[in-house]
Amino acid sequence: MKTTIDVAASLLEEARQIAARDHTTLRELVQEGLRRVIDERRPARKPFRLRSIKPGSGGFQPEFADGDWQRIRDEIYRGRGT
Repeated sequence: MKTTIDVAASLLEEARQIAARDHTTLRELVQEGLRRVIDERRPARKPFRLRSIKPGSGGFQPEFADGDWQRIRDEIYRGRGT
């Protein structure tokens, strides 16, 4: 998409020099700058957290309540090869 913006002459000149030095285009430089500003100002998301599963909470079946990962894995792959 094309758009027109007013940029201070000194800022534009410095951006052109950086683009030339880095073998990139002014367009790519502007897009990178916009992405950085947007990422920096975007509200932070809460990190994803798995809820704790306890026996009897409807999570694990009673036979897996001991939390033995190898046993759980073996059961998942039973009859499916490795």
